Amino acid sequence: MIETLKNWDEQLFLWLNSFHADWLDPIIFQMTETSTWIPLYAVLIYLIFKVDRANAWWVLGGVALTILAADQFTSGFLKPLMERLRPCHDPRWEGIMHNYGRCGGLYGFVSSHAANTFGLVVFLSLKLKGKLKYLPWLFLYPVVVSYTRIYLGVHYPFDIFLGAVIGAIVAWISWFIIVFVKRTLIKQALK
Repeated sequence: MIETLKNWDEQLFLWLNSFHADWLDPIIFQMTETSTWIPLYAVLIYLIFKVDRANAWWVLGGVALTILAADQFTSGFLKPLMERLRPCHDPRWEGIMHNYGRCGGLYGFVSSHAANTFGLVVFLSLKLKGKLKYLPWLFLYPVVVSYTRIYLGVHYPFDIFLGAVIGAIVAWISWFIIVFVKRTLIKQALK
């Protein structure tokens, strides 16, 4: 069963990775870079302070906790534990798959990009629900970033899917921690 799922994952990767154009390569490569998204982060920080000034630092702290935990769990724990080669490091795909730019570390299971970006958006959705009208559109950000990882040949689709799931779970845990700590501190302050 595991081998069948792995085979489907690899075949889906090869199919998705086959859709590329030379002129699009540098654009997609830039879209996977964190620095490209700094304007988005600046707008998000502005909006967080605008719609919920009283809790803005709690929201930013929760975002930081989410990204830190998701990144450490995926990069520091799962990748070395699972030791699944990135497609661009797998000699079976040489000459078959498209790779542009860097390949990254040796192992790719699971995607830290997917975990971090989906974690960020899920956490913001939990904390700012009903406060930002167009917040659901923010889910395009992790979808785009995650797709770039397949396009560039550095992750299989299941790496992305599981990274997104882990990011969402970590976001929920971070949300519970932030809510609990905040309520505990408020109760202590009222005593």
